[in-house]
Amino acid sequence: MTSVAGCVFCAIVAGTEPADVVLDEPDLMAFLDRRPVFKGHVLLVPREHVVTLPDLPASLRDGFLAAAQRLATAVVDGLGAQGSFIAMNNIVSQSVPHLHLHVVPRTKGDGLRGFFWPRRKYGEGESADYATRLRAALDA
Repeated sequence: MTSVAGCVFCAIVAGTEPADVVLDEPDLMAFLDRRPVFKGHVLLVPREHVVTLPDLPASLRDGFLAAAQRLATAVVDGLGAQGSFIAMNNIVSQSVPHLHLHVVPRTKGDGLRGFFWPRRKYGEGESADYATRLRAALDA
């Protein structure tokens, strides 16, 4: 596995930066976004430092997409969302230069419009509860 010094996602994968981990697999990790669009907003990353989707090795593509499917199901089953918004930036608007896929729980009338993503904050201990609920849905 390659990692890059100073990459916050590489630090999360290495366990040196705290995160509310939702999915922990040999090639992939998913954790709650610290500034979620909606609570339960998950980021899926390859453990290997990859910058953009075109850089993702072919050997990781199927597993990455399968994990995204499972996470999209988990936000519905574990959090009661009606659906999800799945997004990925490549270079432009990519706040961390490490490939990451957003899985955002959605509910009709939640107010999300277009590509303006207002951010929210978790209350004390709330992110750990969301992570636990999502892990339980993934294990079901």
